[in-house]
Amino acid sequence: MNHIGTESLETKRLILRRYQLSDAEDAFLNWTNSENVTKFLTWTPHATIEETKEYIAECCVKNYEKKDFYLWVIVDKETDVCIGSIGINDIREDTACCEIGYCLSDIYWGKGIMTEAFNEVIRFLFMTVGFNRIQSTHDVNNPASGRVMEKCGLQYEGTLRQYNRNNQGLYDTVVRAILKEDYDRCSD
Repeated sequence: MNHIGTESLETKRLILRRYQLSDAEDAFLNWTNSENVTKFLTWTPHATIEETKEYIAECCVKNYEKKDFYLWVIVDKETDVCIGSIGINDIREDTACCEIGYCLSDIYWGKGIMTEAFNEVIRFLFMTVGFNRIQSTHDVNNPASGRVMEKCGLQYEGTLRQYNRNNQGLYDTVVRAILKEDYDRCSD
C-alpha cells in the first residue's frame, strides 16, 4: 500500500480536509454535542467545547504526521462550515483492509452528503492508497447508516449478534464491505 496520510479531497458540494483547532466550534455546535447524532455511536456527546478542542488536538491534529492516519472533517463548500467527520478506524496491512466510520450533523441528514463524502473516500483509498477491501458497520437499529453504505456499493456480509456496545447498549452489528474488484467493475 502507498500510505500518504490525510490528503485534502473535494467533491461537488464538499471539501474533506484535515481538522484544525479552529474547527472546534463548528464541530461542537453541529455534531459532537448532539445526542441525536451520537445515539448509535460508541462515544458520548461532548459536554463542553473544551472537550471537542481536546479531541481535535489529541486525536486528530497530533496524528496527522503519521502516513497511515486518515481522518477528514467534512466542510460544506457553500457555507464553509464543518458539518461532519469521516475516517478510518482500523487498518489491516496483511489484507489491505480498513474500516470506515463517520458522523454528520443531523441538519444535513437525508441530503446525500455522507454518501458523497464516503464515495470520495472510497475512491481515494482504492485508487491512491491501494486498499483491497473497505468495510463499515452499523447498529441494526440504524438502517439510515446502512443505506449510505449500500449507495456507496458496500455489500451486506452478515450481522454479528450483540457484537458491540454504543450509547444504546449492546447491539447487533451489520457488516458491509466493498472490494477493489467490485469498485473497478462499477466504475467501468
